[in-house]
Amino acid sequence: MFALACLDALLFDGSATVYGVLFLPVCVLTGLWVRPGDLVTAPVVLPIAFAFGLPPIAEDGGGGVGGHLMGLVTALALQAGWLYGGTLAAVLVVAVRRIRLMNRRRAARQRDRAREVPPGRRPR
Repeated sequence: MFALACLDALLFDGSATVYGVLFLPVCVLTGLWVRPGDLVTAPVVLPIAFAFGLPPIAEDGGGGVGGHLMGLVTALALQAGWLYGGTLAAVLVVAVRRIRLMNRRRAARQRDRAREVPPGRRPR
């Protein structure tokens, strides 16, 4: 997100809307690419990545460290819709992947149980 924000600052003069639009595919791709064991972490990491990418496009609130922090807080407040929308998209992708993973594991367990020999019966 930081690289995309720098690109946005160079090409589009730091447009927050462009940054938000670029955030949405990053969220979906993160939900698709994360390892099955780490599915829960994808929606948690995305807001952090969003905030990490904001400094290059945040308006300077009057100079100095305080002004820059105020610009970051303002950008977070004004772009919350993109943040929530992208996080929701990642949650939906992760939820679908998690449900499919649980169904596959359940089916594999049922196949394994069906192959087991019941007590008292010997395999031929």
